[in-house]
Amino acid sequence: MAVGAFTEGTPAGGGEGYSGRVTPFVVLSCVVAGSGGVLFGYDLGISGGITTMDSFLMSFFPGVYRQKQDTKISHYCQFDSELLTLFTSSLYIAGLVATLVASSVTRRFGRRSSMLIGGTVFIVGSVFGGAAINLSMLLLNRILLGIGLGFTNQSIPLYLSEMAPPRYRGAINNGFELCISLGILFANILNYFVVKITAGWGWRISLSMAAVPAAFLTIGAIFLPETPSFIIQRDGDSEKARVLLQKLRGTISVQKELDDLVSASNISRTTQYPFRNIFKRKYRPQLVIALLIPFFNQVTGINVMNFYAPVLFTTIGFKESTSLLSSVVTRVCATFANIIAMMVVDRFGRRKLFLVGGVQMILSQFTVGAILAAKFKDHGDMDKDYVYLVLITMCVFVAGFAWSWGPLTFLVPAEVCPLEIRSAGQSIVVAVVFLMTFVIGQTFLAVLCRIKSATFFVFGGWICLMTLFVYLFLPETKKLPMEQMEQVWRRHWFWKKIVGEEEEKKQAEEGEIALPSL
Repeated sequence: MAVGAFTEGTPAGGGEGYSGRVTPFVVLSCVVAGSGGVLFGYDLGISGGITTMDSFLMSFFPGVYRQKQDTKISHYCQFDSELLTLFTSSLYIAGLVATLVASSVTRRFGRRSSMLIGGTVFIVGSVFGGAAINLSMLLLNRILLGIGLGFTNQSIPLYLSEMAPPRYRGAINNGFELCISLGILFANILNYFVVKITAGWGWRISLSMAAVPAAFLTIGAIFLPETPSFIIQRDGDSEKARVLLQKLRGTISVQKELDDLVSASNISRTTQYPFRNIFKRKYRPQLVIALLIPFFNQVTGINVMNFYAPVLFTTIGFKESTSLLSSVVTRVCATFANIIAMMVVDRFGRRKLFLVGGVQMILSQFTVGAILAAKFKDHGDMDKDYVYLVLITMCVFVAGFAWSWGPLTFLVPAEVCPLEIRSAGQSIVVAVVFLMTFVIGQTFLAVLCRIKSATFFVFGGWICLMTLFVYLFLPETKKLPMEQMEQVWRRHWFWKKIVGEEEEKKQAEEGEIALPSL
């Protein structure tokens, strides 16, 4: 079979026999849950903005402030500080640890419980940020936010995927990425205005306002229903799940979907150790995707824009206020791209968006690297025309990410993992995201100082590799019910060799086929 076979078009099954529509009840539940994405986005966006504010730097990072004023230091090295990058990236180490704990909580006590814990911890962390008077309080703020994000990022994509009708699952799950973009946009806009506060305490507003979306999520989660999958898995109450499904789907004809959920739950109950089981051969495709998709997501360089867009724009010649405004512009582009992704992901499929977005990001990163290599030196300003060209190219880059790798990083692993390993798979995704976010956040400024414009060629090379991975190894999963996802592996040119052999071995052990004599 040719490479890429069974990677285009709608998978067999397509949710046939499932009834229903997107009801207001589904929309309301997913809006409340998706607001957790605003938390993640807000925190991604807020840190990069306040680290360019002179008042913030003078209070906590005076060494970096002095570097900014020193004309003898290379533009590429003005913000090079391990302590400053620790402020940005410490959150993600805390999130990495928290998401491993969150997996057990989500599996045993439900998706809603994890959201409540995450939102509550996030509120407490926001208080420490707004009231910080020393570096210890500032780092405690970041650690608490990381714990909150570890719980919410682990549970919310699962919740959205399990609540959504199969044929609209991509659009609804992509709402999480839209919320992330909106959170970054709100943070960038707020930073732009608070930097104008001459008294120098505007950064306190930026850090403390994170409590607003956290409170919305926490209060809303109190009233959210659990997902039908979890109700069956925990209580074995198929009648209660039927009533909820009928309310979610707006129809009484939910028997086929209910039967699939009950079957998946029965298999799930036989799996006591999801983290141990996900390493079994039959789950090899899901494990590889849960590891590589979030890894590639981070090595695109997107968090350079999320964390350090204001720093980057300041580096290439924009003033403090203008650099913050430029960050707003790039995020507006990303937000529109997120909306486009929600509209087309269930029509065109996951693979096409991955591939088109990958090519768009490759061209963007190589273009930025070439402009900086040719026109931006260690000292002196770059011509304004080229500065704006870099800004436009960055807008193209974030748009490409926002309709492909951004939303699909959380959607695809959540939908391909069967119920018995779903919480473990999602924890791996979030853990890899947090680990790589920490690595990128902690090293980018140092790398930029040392290899300068070549940094963007490195990101471009990684995007080439991950686009090839999608082309060769990622099957299409649009509109296929999560409980029927195993068929994509049996038809894929590569994965069928692995899961097919595992299935034959299982049948042989059960006596359904005879092992060949030796």
